[in-house]
Amino acid sequence: MGTFIGHFVPALAFILVGLWHTLNTIKSYKSKGPSHFTSTTWFPLSTSIAILRRLELYLLFSFSIFAIILQLIDYPLLTFSFKPNNYEHATIFLHLAIYSSVALAVDYSSSSESFLGLVGALATSVFGQELFLLHFHSIDHAGLEGHYHWLLELIVATSLLATAISTGFPTSFLAAVVRSVSVLFQGLWFMVMGFALWVPGLVPKGCHATGSEGAGGDGAVACGTEQASRRAMALANLQFSWVLAGVSGLTAYLCLRPEWRCIEYRQLQCRGVDVSQVSAGEGEGFKGVHESA
Repeated sequence: MGTFIGHFVPALAFILVGLWHTLNTIKSYKSKGPSHFTSTTWFPLSTSIAILRRLELYLLFSFSIFAIILQLIDYPLLTFSFKPNNYEHATIFLHLAIYSSVALAVDYSSSSESFLGLVGALATSVFGQELFLLHFHSIDHAGLEGHYHWLLELIVATSLLATAISTGFPTSFLAAVVRSVSVLFQGLWFMVMGFALWVPGLVPKGCHATGSEGAGGDGAVACGTEQASRRAMALANLQFSWVLAGVSGLTAYLCLRPEWRCIEYRQLQCRGVDVSQVSAGEGEGFKGVHESA
């Protein structure tokens, strides 16, 4: 993953999955209502075709296998070599492949409802192993690259915690939406890292690209002075906050969209009753009772 493409492709995958999950989580909550909402780790397409219905899981499994192969053959060199960092990256995708394959098997089984906890536990394991392998990376990400990776660990830790809570408490909308949004945040931060660390023209002022991950102990980018290093890290902190602000704004917008209403409210409307009218009528009734008393 020590290239721009190595960051861009996983980033795109995380962004697409994160957006898909965020949209469906919010839509499910607003359409079913708080009393009927239950979080899930994946979302089927509305079709009777089995493969298309489970397209998310098939794509996750295929992407994971493809990513593992690229790591093991040391892309773009296309040669097999034992590099611990490549095997660590491949192992992250291995856990994603295990989760998606088991989720597929459970969904195809006749007793899928009984194993939803297992699927949730495996989803939690994906983020747990990702955090473990990022924190104890064989490459000592120091300097600016190390700071970007430390911020990434914060996002992954959030994904881990939210997934664990949503598995234990599937009716918690807060845990479900935080889990979905954190996946989107991971993808966006991967994208920022790819541009900031692997595009020479975007390297912060006073720093320069080394051209290899972990070179000289400074990672993909080395800064000439302590002042330049602090300035670059401050810029990374601002980028982190800006991305978080964008994700938060998008989530709030989706939550406040009027198109997706609670199904209970729609049922009242279909029966010719408006909630506001009911409330007003109740108020008048209480007023009449009070006056007669």
